[in-house]
Amino acid sequence: MPIRPAGRADALAVSRLVLLAIGDIACKLTGQRGEAAVVAKLIEYYLKPGNRFSAERHALLTAENGEIAGTILCYGGAEAPALYAPIADQLRSDGCGDVVQDREADADEYYIDAVAVFPAYRGRGYAKALIGRAETDAALGGYAGIALNVDVDNRDAHALYSRLGFEEDKRISINGHPFRHMRKLLPGPGGQADDF
Repeated sequence: MPIRPAGRADALAVSRLVLLAIGDIACKLTGQRGEAAVVAKLIEYYLKPGNRFSAERHALLTAENGEIAGTILCYGGAEAPALYAPIADQLRSDGCGDVVQDREADADEYYIDAVAVFPAYRGRGYAKALIGRAETDAALGGYAGIALNVDVDNRDAHALYSRLGFEEDKRISINGHPFRHMRKLLPGPGGQADDF
């Protein structure tokens, strides 16, 4: 399954995937209502470097026909405050006031902010491949662990992440709703002990 970095031409597809992944949280982080308005603002964020939704944070997985099947959006947890700041600035500039962005990532982890696969491509291992790519990137970056959050009501996603070795380590609130923070230790320095 080919995985590649995202580019400017992928803005619409990626923004639609991010909306699939984060749902109503996207309304809060864009200050918009309605799918078209939310996607338009996500495209704006995507095209601006240095924020949590920027193109450089995405990897894309393409299907056999060359179409985009899914995306994964990741960053180091310690980077989160700097990546959240441009979103807060934009929301203030748009007249939305001081919107609090819930802290989703711990400083010592590589964080999967969003992972999504278009419905037509689900059930084919695309999400697993994207998460595998994130694990590789995390290990290469020297992270001891990789983490994500999953809505407590999303049993299918929770089951998938559990099968992939993620374990719930705490509950957090995002946009007023409970989420399972799930973490996976990575082999190598700082993670699980290597077997010699």
